[in-house]
Amino acid sequence: MRQFTKYLTTGKEDVDWGIYLNSAGSQTIPPQSEYPPKSHPSGYYFTWEQGRELQEYQLNFITEGGGVLENKHGSFPVKAGSILVTLPGVWHRYKPLYQTGWTENYIGFSGKAIDKFMRHKQFSSRQPVIYAGVREEILDTYLKIFDLVEEESPGFQHIASGLVIKLLGYLVAFEKQKEFSGKKIAEVIEKARFQMRSNVGKNFDLEKFAVTHNIGYSWFRRMFKNYTGLSPRQYCLQLKIMRAKELLLNTDHSVKEISYQLGFESIHYFSRLFKKKTGMSPSEFRN
Repeated sequence: MRQFTKYLTTGKEDVDWGIYLNSAGSQTIPPQSEYPPKSHPSGYYFTWEQGRELQEYQLNFITEGGGVLENKHGSFPVKAGSILVTLPGVWHRYKPLYQTGWTENYIGFSGKAIDKFMRHKQFSSRQPVIYAGVREEILDTYLKIFDLVEEESPGFQHIASGLVIKLLGYLVAFEKQKEFSGKKIAEVIEKARFQMRSNVGKNFDLEKFAVTHNIGYSWFRRMFKNYTGLSPRQYCLQLKIMRAKELLLNTDHSVKEISYQLGFESIHYFSRLFKKKTGMSPSEFRN
């Protein structure tokens, strides 16, 4: 990894965009070295005894070595593949192990738009160390941000902001995948999704499906929602609405015919549901 540290100035256009970078850098701290280096500017420098509070978000990706992070909620071990999540106004301190040192890659960012993303339950001071593993896609995202920061070409902040969101998306997705990795329920959910799509015109019996696979429906429903973000019934309805849109745009079938093709017993219920989901009636959508 290349060694560099950069602290960025921002203009009104960057701030108005809603996400902007303040700092970025990569450095290797050798074993038995002082941390942090004296080269840190005063706004970022801290001692282990005092710790610090930042006025920005930071994501610090540790790719080699190990260490520890502490905040008011406790002490958290750090190993290669960990991402240290620092939130504005939260006291913290961290350092590499004296025997091993570490390699860190960090970005600091702010903005009104990013506040919404950082309110996700994944990013909490109660669990400030996320273990994602030394993944190529995460490291590649950091390297692309570093390239933009070092060149500072016009508009680099706007491109970098998208990469920050991409990085956050990876972290949320990897955590969701941990819950299902290697578990039978993931196969059952994928089978349910396949059957729902294959039989979108029928009323899929979800409770019978769960019983057939020897699992309780309430647990199946909870795990399905964790996996897809929607309950099984809402997932079915969304598939029906998507299919209804295709039929409205690509066929001459009447709204009544389409509602029956998709398993709705009442055209009025179908029309009301369609408008609720899309903001317009089936006829308005077709026109």
